[in-house]
Amino acid sequence: MSPTGGGDALAAPQRRLFGRALLAAGAATAAAALPRAAQAQGVAQDVGKPSAFSQLVSAEQIEQAAGKQYAQMIAEARAKKALGPDEHPQVRRLRAISRRIVPHAQPWNARAAQWRWEVNLLGSPQLNAFCMPGGKIAFYTGILQQLQLDDDEVASIMGHEAAHALREHARERMGKSSATSIGLSIGAQLLGLGSLGDAAANLGTQLLTLKFSRDDETEADLVGMELAARAGYDPAAGVRLWEKMQKASQGAPPQWMSTHPSSGSRINEIRDKLPKVEPLYAQAERPAERFEPMAVAKAPRAAR
Repeated sequence: MSPTGGGDALAAPQRRLFGRALLAAGAATAAAALPRAAQAQGVAQDVGKPSAFSQLVSAEQIEQAAGKQYAQMIAEARAKKALGPDEHPQVRRLRAISRRIVPHAQPWNARAAQWRWEVNLLGSPQLNAFCMPGGKIAFYTGILQQLQLDDDEVASIMGHEAAHALREHARERMGKSSATSIGLSIGAQLLGLGSLGDAAANLGTQLLTLKFSRDDETEADLVGMELAARAGYDPAAGVRLWEKMQKASQGAPPQWMSTHPSSGSRINEIRDKLPKVEPLYAQAERPAERFEPMAVAKAPRAAR
C-alpha cells in the first residue's frame, strides 16, 4: 500500500519525525490526572485474553519488521513529495490527537511505553489509515478529505488502529500462520516431501495486508472507543464514522473497509457498549484545540 497521488498538497519538505518525548510528557500528565476510580471503568471485562498464538512470534521481531517497513514507506512518500510536512494543518491535527490518545495505551500493552510512536500523513486518495506494531501510525489524505472527518471521528479511527497494535493482532495472525506453516512443513518432512525450513522467516513482509478476524475487529472497536473517550473525544463518533463508511462503500468498498470488515450489527455493537465508556468521556479533560476537517480538493479548471 505505497502512497500514490496527492503529492502536490504535501510537497513541502518534512523537518523532523514525530518524537517520543512529546508523548512521554503527555503520558505523565494523563497518568497524574486520571482518577483511580476511572481506571477501573471501561471495556476491559469485554475484551478477551491475548491469544496463545501470539507467543509463537517474537514481539521484538514484529516491531522491528514494522519499523523497517514503515520507514521505507515514509522514505518513498518523501521522494514522491507525498509526505505531509510538520507544519501541514492536518499533520498538526493528527499529532495533537495522538498526543492525547497514546498516554492511555500502556494499560493495554506494557511494551507501548517503549514504542517509538510516529504519526504521519500520506498524500493518497485511498480511504485508509493504519497503526503498525510498535506504534507506527499513518493516515491517508483520502480518508480525511473524502469523509470530512471531525476530530472525534479521527480519534475513533486512530483509537481503533492503535488498539490493533496494542492487542497485538498482527502478531497473533502471524503466530497462527507460523503454526500452520510449521505443521505443514513437519508433515511434508515426515512424508519425505521436503525440509522443515524457516517457517517464521519474512513474517514482516505482509504487515499492511493482514486481514483481522471479526473478534479482532470487535476488540479494536471497544478498546479504540475507550482510548478516544479517555483522551477527551466523543466515543459516539464511532457510530457517525461507520455510517459515513457505509455510505462511502456503495459500489466498490474503500480499502480501509476491505481490511476492516463491517456488518449491519457493527454500529449496534458500538452503541451497546457506549454506556461503558461515556463516563470516562464525561470525566476526561477536553482538547484545548479543535481542528477543521481537511479542505476538499478543488477540481482543475477546464482549459479554454
